[in-house]
Order: sequence, then C-alpha cells, then structure tokens
Amino acid sequence: MSYPVTLAVEYPERLSRGWVILKVLFDWLYVGVPHGIILGLYGIAVGIVTFIAFWVILFTGKYPRGMFDFVVGYMRWTNNVIAYQSLLRDEYPPFSGSE
Repeated sequence: MSYPVTLAVEYPERLSRGWVILKVLFDWLYVGVPHGIILGLYGIAVGIVTFIAFWVILFTGKYPRGMFDFVVGYMRWTNNVIAYQSLLRDEYPPFSGSE
C-alpha cells in the first residue's frame, strides 16, 4: 500500500548564487501572492470540508473518498509551495494539488 502523500527532495548539485538571492528576496511576490490568495480560499474550503468530514466519520466510521482527496490535494499544493520557498526545489509550484 502506498501512502497518499509523499515528500521527495533531490539534492541539487549546483545552484546559481544570484538566482538564489533573487528567489529569497522576491519569492513572496511572484509565489506568495498568487498562491497565497488561492491557498487561503482553498484553506477555508478545506476547513469546512474537514468539519463536515468529522461528522461523517463520526456517524459512518468512514472518510468519504472525495473529501479525503480534496484535503490531500490542499496538503500537496501547500507542501509544493513551502518546498519552493524554502529552496528545496527549483521548479515553480503548479497551481494544483497534483504531484
């Protein structure tokens, strides 16, 4: 059985120092603003879905697959953005919860 969320970070062999400085100084602007707005709204929806899922799990004993996938997508997207801003990955994070 595979886990629904995996985190894999590859070691970069060489980084441009100038590019790293630019990322550190300006990533909040070109990553934080667009992703932050969308993830903020997505986070509100995840909070509502989690609240509903709590009651569904309480009464049925089962986490609905659609709600689970919705929350996992949010966690993946959030982790992709955090990894990019922490300089753990060089690819710009996608605007989705896919891998």
